[in-house]
This record gives sequence, structure tokens and C-alpha cells, in this order.
Amino acid sequence: MTDPLAELLRPARLTAVVDVGANPIDGDPPYKPLLERGLCTVIGFDPQPASLDSLNQRKGPHETYLPYALGDGCAHTLHVCHAPGMTGLLTPDPRTLSLLPLFPEFGRVESTAEVSTRALDSIDEITDLDLLKIDVQGSELMVFRSGQQKLSMAVAIQTEVSFLPLYQGQPPFGEVDLELRLQGFVPHALVDTRRWIIAPLMVNDKPRQPLNQLVEADIVYVRDFREPEAFTDGQLAHLALIAHHCYRSFDLALHCLLTLERRGSVDQGAQARYLDILRSGPPQRLRPR
Repeated sequence: MTDPLAELLRPARLTAVVDVGANPIDGDPPYKPLLERGLCTVIGFDPQPASLDSLNQRKGPHETYLPYALGDGCAHTLHVCHAPGMTGLLTPDPRTLSLLPLFPEFGRVESTAEVSTRALDSIDEITDLDLLKIDVQGSELMVFRSGQQKLSMAVAIQTEVSFLPLYQGQPPFGEVDLELRLQGFVPHALVDTRRWIIAPLMVNDKPRQPLNQLVEADIVYVRDFREPEAFTDGQLAHLALIAHHCYRSFDLALHCLLTLERRGSVDQGAQARYLDILRSGPPQRLRPR
């Protein structure tokens, strides 16, 4: 499939996506528009055999899925919960779960298994990394701290963060935010925010109907675009493609294109042609929230 923006940017390679916790429990991944257009490769990780089999059965030619549990390179206990979306290396915190209707059942540990984790920096299969999408139930900070070399290549990270600690020893959002800022990223967009109701109240007897309590969110960080000199031409091109196709961040994509045009790395008039692309009808995000 031809893509007008990719034709303007002419990247030297496909955008490299790494998906840690690749089982699509909550719907399509944000990079699906890139994948459908043949604009990216995906290396995904999921240590649960059933999830990995499902991913491999429906994967395309640009997708690779591996059975590694990512962490700090040490052995940990995998807690398999009743709700697959809560399975992870940390133990669910009953004090928090008891305050959120249905969560005690979601977080009920049905079995445990000892797993050897691998640090992101130790994964030889990852030779390029532009977009990291990660959802590992509270262990994200562990992955970030053990993956600084690989993350130095990245231009965007979509991570799940928690405002309430659903797991024992889970780092709060502030620690995750600080770590990513120290590694050169800034918050860009909230793509999904999950609220819940505090027990024992229920609205219309519906335990899933939320009020205001923030529980989790998926947040996108991008490499600090205030410092364009820190970007290679390739990083700018891949950030433009990610911003445009994954998040409808057309302003950020245009900013990248302008920087490339000033460098002489794309044809003169590329910014004007991109604006024409937008006027003709930008792509719709496949996973609206």
C-alpha cells in the first residue's frame, strides 16, 4: 500500500516497533495503521504460551513474537490472575482491589510460576527501535531502567501507568514519569484514561459504571522535540509517521517535516504537500477512545 507521507519522508527502513505485553486484550494496538500499510516491523513479547500461540497464528510477514518475559534480567514470580489483563510479575494489592468493585475477582491469583526475565538491553533480536508499546502490569519502570541503551534509539513510547497501586510494590506514576523524562522523553498524549467507582457505592447497580477515581491510563511520551538537533533524520522521519498514523498528532508530524525540510533532508515544499494531504482527508484512528 502506497502512503503519501512515507513518500515525502522516504525513510531508509521500516519503522521499528517493539511491543512488550503484545497480547491485544484491549483491542487493536496503536501501530495497526502502520502495520496495515506495510510501514513497520513488530517484535512482540508475551511469556504466556496461549497468548503467544494466538499472536503467532494471526501474525503477518512483518511480525515476530517471542516468549520472553521482560524485566530486570533476574528471576521473578509470574502471578497468573483470573483476568488476563492483571497477570504480571507483581502481586495484586488486596487493600487497593477491595476498594474497587469487581477488582478482587479480576486480581484473584489462580497460579504462579517462576520465570527468568530478560533486560530490554539484552535482546539481540532488537536492532532498531522507534516506537515502544508496553503494558506489563506495574513492571514498566523495571523495563525502562534495564533498557536505556535500546530506548536511546526510540522516538515514542506508549506505556500504561497507574494512579492507584493495583500491585504490591508498584512504582507510582510520578516515578515512571521522572524516569522517562531523565531518558529524554516528554509527555505527549493521553490515549486512554480508565476511571472506576469507589466501593461500596454503585451507580444504577452497575459496578462498571465509573465516577471520578483515576485508576490507570495509557500515555504517549515522545523524545523531546524542543531539541531537534538531538534527532537524526531517520528519527524525525519515524516520529512523523508514528505521530500521523498512530495518534493523529498531525501538528507533531508537521514539526518533524519542517525540521527535515530546513535540513535539506526532504524535498523543498514537503510541508506544503503534507498540508495538502491533511486537507484531502487525514486517516481515521482505528482505535478511537
